[in-house]
Amino acid sequence: MTHEFAFTGEDFQRVRQLIAAYAGISLHERKQNMVYNRLVRRLRATGRASFREYLDWVETPGSEERERFVNALCTNLTAFFREPHHFEMLAAKARESAAAQRGAPLRVWSSACSSGEEAYSAAITLADAGCTAEILGSDIDTEALEAARAGTYSMAALQSLGAEQKRRYFLKGVGANAGQARVRPELREALKFVFRNLLAAQWPAGERFDAVFCRNVMIYFDRPTQARLLGRFVEVLKPGALLFLGHSESCAAGHAAFRACGRTVYERR
Repeated sequence: MTHEFAFTGEDFQRVRQLIAAYAGISLHERKQNMVYNRLVRRLRATGRASFREYLDWVETPGSEERERFVNALCTNLTAFFREPHHFEMLAAKARESAAAQRGAPLRVWSSACSSGEEAYSAAITLADAGCTAEILGSDIDTEALEAARAGTYSMAALQSLGAEQKRRYFLKGVGANAGQARVRPELREALKFVFRNLLAAQWPAGERFDAVFCRNVMIYFDRPTQARLLGRFVEVLKPGALLFLGHSESCAAGHAAFRACGRTVYERR
């Protein structure tokens, strides 16, 4: 296959090192074509003549392109109520929670929230359960965060919601906005979206959560990084809180601080 720009093995290794340094992502050596296809758009958009020139720019201290480089390589596959059994367990947690029964909010962290569908799904789940909620959504992809804050989705994206949920939690677009829906302000009040690198040296102090979603994130980290991140989740999860991982992630199995309590769901001991 002939590429528009030369992309050598040396270029690819450099990309792997940079994304590991900036975001902790461990790119598999078989991902060279994927990386080319995602980054070549940035070369075209910025007028860079080669990957070497582009990566030199990314590495320049204070480069505005570094953020876009990370955004380009992040995988943002998400959907409303993806892995529905997780939200069923969250609803059960709300019904059983003594704090929720006293009217205290349940605190949920969607730690790789992408464009917001997971965080809004958690908010809808807790609202349906009659539970007050505080939802934190975070991501390293700034463009995805902007989409999450906007809270506007195609009607097709809402196909996993029931008719009553669509009516209760979304405003249907008309005219130029036909075919789209926006999250109602009443639901949006429960959510906050922030930039956060999970591998940053420090997280904000004093945070404690009743549930954390970290789905389809661990697969991009090596085993030592997975173990380190799990240890940090232990610190922010309340005893009895739930950790939700992706369907192919089992790194919490056997961890002393967690007890498996469902499909890729773990309870903080």
